[in-house]
Amino acid sequence: MRLLLINPNTTVSMTEKAAIAARAVASAGTEIIAATSQMGPASIEGYYDGAIAVPGMLRELKERQAAGYDAAIICCFDDTGLEAARMLCDVPVVGLCESAVATAAFLAQRFSVVTTLERSRILIDNLVQRYGMGGRAKVRASDIPVLELEDSSSGAIGKLRAEIERALADDGAEAIVLGCAGMTDLARELQSIYGVPVVDGVAAAVKQAEALVSLGLSTSKRSSYASPLPKAFSGTMRDFAPMPLLA
Repeated sequence: MRLLLINPNTTVSMTEKAAIAARAVASAGTEIIAATSQMGPASIEGYYDGAIAVPGMLRELKERQAAGYDAAIICCFDDTGLEAARMLCDVPVVGLCESAVATAAFLAQRFSVVTTLERSRILIDNLVQRYGMGGRAKVRASDIPVLELEDSSSGAIGKLRAEIERALADDGAEAIVLGCAGMTDLARELQSIYGVPVVDGVAAAVKQAEALVSLGLSTSKRSSYASPLPKAFSGTMRDFAPMPLLA
């Protein structure tokens, strides 16, 4: 089984960190193919960054189809471009947020998602509501810019731990979901410290993707996720046309 793990931001070190976490939980025989978008923002913090990141991510998905992969994982907790990717691909595509909250729901009645900045908290809270977990989950921001998670001297880990402690004390959280791909390497240590399940979206997405492939299931191509209709795209977006128009 070949899983494409695609980072929609352009920071290679974050891709490499996520790939290590993915390979640590992947089943024997599962190959993790890590890819970094070649165009877009260095990190994704809010709706604007996410919108700008989507074209580069879709280009990577499209260009790597020839080599073949059995499922794709969008490696951003904002589930950046997930719906568009499901339209583009003929294989299952999963996102970190959807995978993580679904996994947490198996483990706890109430859980808290701890993410980075307030602007990301609002976006993720909307996703949690959309995924039907609004009554069970609270989303918290720890005031950490994403790229500070790549800097061990930034104090980001201390901020994250403080927010987790508030979630446990104030929210009655029975489990914690780490709301950023850049936190993926911290899950097991934090679980050991706090004694509650700590769900990492990267690991959860790998296991969800493996399950779908093993079950022989893929994205429905009826209605919502039907392949894009052929039409002309103009200007700098010309290369993103789903397929060339017939003469």
